[in-house]
Formats: sequence, structure tokens, C-alpha cells
Amino acid sequence: MSDLPSAIHPDILPRLDPEYVAIHNAHMAHRVPPYTVPWHPDVRKAPPVPGGSSVRTVGAVRDISLQNCKIRAFIPEGTPPPEGWPVLLYLHGGGWTIGGIDTLNSFISRQCKENNCVSLALDYRLAPENPYPAAVDDTIDALKFIYHKGKTEFNANVDKIAVGGMSSGGNLAAIACLKAQELTPPIPIIFQLLHVPVTDNTASVADGRYPSWKECQNTVWLCEGQMMWVRNMYLPDPATWAEPDSSPIFASDDLLAKVPPAFIGVCELDILRDEGIAYGEKLKSLGVQVEVKVYPRAPHLILGLDAALKVGKQQADDAIRAVGDAFKAA
Repeated sequence: MSDLPSAIHPDILPRLDPEYVAIHNAHMAHRVPPYTVPWHPDVRKAPPVPGGSSVRTVGAVRDISLQNCKIRAFIPEGTPPPEGWPVLLYLHGGGWTIGGIDTLNSFISRQCKENNCVSLALDYRLAPENPYPAAVDDTIDALKFIYHKGKTEFNANVDKIAVGGMSSGGNLAAIACLKAQELTPPIPIIFQLLHVPVTDNTASVADGRYPSWKECQNTVWLCEGQMMWVRNMYLPDPATWAEPDSSPIFASDDLLAKVPPAFIGVCELDILRDEGIAYGEKLKSLGVQVEVKVYPRAPHLILGLDAALKVGKQQADDAIRAVGDAFKAA
């Protein structure tokens, strides 16, 4: 096993969830890590790892083209409430470099089905062809479209918009909550769902602020080499790494204090664990209501393995509950 290109490192193996180990050894260990070979966009064609639940049947699915990207709207069955359906905009992960509109359709459609909300996937532009801030611009374009056209396009209640995302998508969701305040008019967001988010693009293995970078530098899915590879693709100029539009933890306290309540889910064996926790603690210190949950023995990507991993199903179930509770409370 140790000769395989993505074999689990002995540092990490005894700490990993055994259910994950079995999936990794069957479906991941033979794959060549993309950061170890020259860049080619065909890396985006790699088949997904099996273990995700099926896409749910909803009332309708619509793809809508925006200026530089498109959104996919999962619309509930039945008659919308008089004020319209609540809305969740959820942004896929992939280090701003891989992934796409199909990446998390099972989870996004489940949000639609179980929370009776319009649930949207965004096909934001990817690096290195479209580096920072293209993905941020596309996220804000989508938010503006939902706010200004969502009522007529899909019976949205634009006073009940939540945003969420995984990994790089969690980064974009957190940034959207900051930038929405500065738009004219401001767009009110009622909740943010951040899964394993990138919150600080200045983090490194030598950085004492985030011990998980060193502790998990050899972890699966998102080791140090993979993280630095996607960071350099998306943020080729290190001068941008500390900008709030790439690292939301560096936004002003004034903006951070006004973001909506958050659920932040991080994984114990993820390099990004401690920056996600630190972001939650910073928001709490400024008076924002935040729930932070650490998923034990779990690596970075478990949300997409919700049918194969108990801990993946737990993360998905928690997210359904958090968003549903936010819509009920709004």
C-alpha cells in the first residue's frame, strides 16, 4: 500500500476513521495527487469518489446563466408560501481550481427537499485560468441576482437568504457575508453555513497560530502540498493573501461584527481545522452567534461521502438542521 501515490501516511493512518480508510484504500490510494504533476485542466475530469448519497427529486431544477457563470436552482415541490421560498446559496469546494456545478448536487438538493427552500449551486470561474478575485466576483453576482431577481425567477423570499460552502466555497461564503454589507443596497443574509472553510490564506506549517497545519501536514485529501498548490493557482500574488476578500479573518471588526449567525463544521484531521475554529472564535468575540463543531477522526472531505461514512452523514444532517433552524428563526 505504501508504494501507491496517494497511500495514507503513517502519521495519519492510526488516527483516521476506519470507514474512511477503507474507502480511501479502495478508491483514492492509486490516484496521482494533482499537485505533484504539471497543471492540466483534465485534472477536473477525475471521477468523484463513490460514497455520496443520491440527488433528491425536487419540484424543478433550472440552470440560469449569469454574466460570467451560471447557477443551478433546485426548487421545492408544491405551492410556495405567500412570502416565497427561503433561499440557500451553497458554494462547492475544490481549492478554487477544481469542482463545479455538479459537485455537491446531492447535498444541495437535500437542503431543498428537507428545508423547503430554493437551494442553489454556483458554477463560479476557476483558477488558474481565472484567478482571484474572479470567484469572489461571481459569488457576489449570484447574490445580487438572487436578491434582485429571485422573487420573479423562482418565488424566492429575498428576506430569507442563507449562504454556505465547503472549503474554498466556505471561504467564498464567509466573504459574501462581509461584502453583502457594503453593497448598495446592502443584501441581508440571515445565516452562514461554513464547512471546513479556508479563512486565512497566510497560514503555513510554520505558523504557530494554527497547529493543525503542522499536525495534519501529511493528511489525506488536503495535505500541505495540495493546499499550497491551490493557493498559488488562485492567489498567484502573495501580496493578496492577507486581503479580506481572500482571507475573511482579516476583515475589519466592524464588518465581522455584523455578519449573520454561523455554523462552522471542521474536521479533526484537516489542515484547515484550526483556522476554521479561530474564525468562529473571532466572530463570537465580536458578539456573533456561532456554533462550531469538530468531527472526530475525519479528514477534509466527508460531506460528499455521506452515504458511506457515518461521520459524513452526521455532518450533512447537522447542516440540514442548522439551515432549517435558521429559516424558522428568521
